[in-house]
Amino acid sequence: MLNLIRNIAKLTTYMVMSISIFSSYGNAQSNDPVLGVWKTIDEKTNQPSSLIRLEEKNGELIGVVTELIPTPGEALVTHCNLCKDERKGKPIVGMIIMKGLKRGAPGNWSGGEILDPEEGEIYKVKIAMVNDKTLEVRGYIGIPLLGRTQIWVR
Repeated sequence: MLNLIRNIAKLTTYMVMSISIFSSYGNAQSNDPVLGVWKTIDEKTNQPSSLIRLEEKNGELIGVVTELIPTPGEALVTHCNLCKDERKGKPIVGMIIMKGLKRGAPGNWSGGEILDPEEGEIYKVKIAMVNDKTLEVRGYIGIPLLGRTQIWVR
């Protein structure tokens, strides 16, 4: 009986240690500096245009529009009227506009795609942290050299 109690105690100790190791691993994965809410900046007006929440799901980075910020004097585009896929005509708020990115070096993700909801175009994308408050988002066709970089801020 004493051996049974000792074996149960050992098993319980191993289970608690395993749970704590795996939960700390999961927390380390979820603390990637790119995760969180970012403000996009319109290149023409240099004004904020939207808020995007970057989150990791199943090992890939996705970006969801959480808010559109109107620019004074310009019409706010609220639906993806020019989209060519299943997002055509859908509201932009709540839409996944970035997906498929895989983790690279810390603060860097690549290999995915990003949608420009105003133009309806889909581009390849890679992102890189500049510092804790700035993110470079590079959308391109073919190779990164053929594209443009947007700066997003926390």
